[in-house]
Amino acid sequence: MEEVKIGNQTWMVKNLDVDTFRNGDPIPEARTEEEWESSGLNGEPAWCYYDNDPANGEKYGKLYNWHAVNDSRGLVPEGWKVPTDEDWKELLESFDWKSFPLKSNEIWENTEFDSNESGFSALPSGKRDIGGDFELLNEYGYFWSETEYTDDFSWCLYLGPDEDEAIFDYDS
Repeated sequence: MEEVKIGNQTWMVKNLDVDTFRNGDPIPEARTEEEWESSGLNGEPAWCYYDNDPANGEKYGKLYNWHAVNDSRGLVPEGWKVPTDEDWKELLESFDWKSFPLKSNEIWENTEFDSNESGFSALPSGKRDIGGDFELLNEYGYFWSETEYTDDFSWCLYLGPDEDEAIFDYDS
């Protein structure tokens, strides 16, 4: 797995693209809006490709719901972890909270802020909201934190096309 060291941290360079938990159990794919919404309401893990198109998976990796991220079986491969909000903050402090050194300069629509000088290669992979709608491909990158906000929400890092600062907010 390709990685980059920034400060005292080591990060994956590519968006996560797994369909099993660390222990080998499959993560269900949610292809329809109803399946995605139902998995969220029932507290069940799920993944999908943006627009349910495997070509988007090749480029951006998979999208996961909070329940996949928070599952005790472990979403990320052995030796890795889902970052905490503190991990994200430490990363951002390396760049005075500017997001552009983290963005891949090959995909973002507005390249004015996309230096990728860090080698982090963040992609604007969009997201799927709790109702199952796909949003903001090639505009925003959404990155989970393992730090819970409430039982159904987690802190996330958002990187946008025209913003030179990263945004922390919560999502589900």
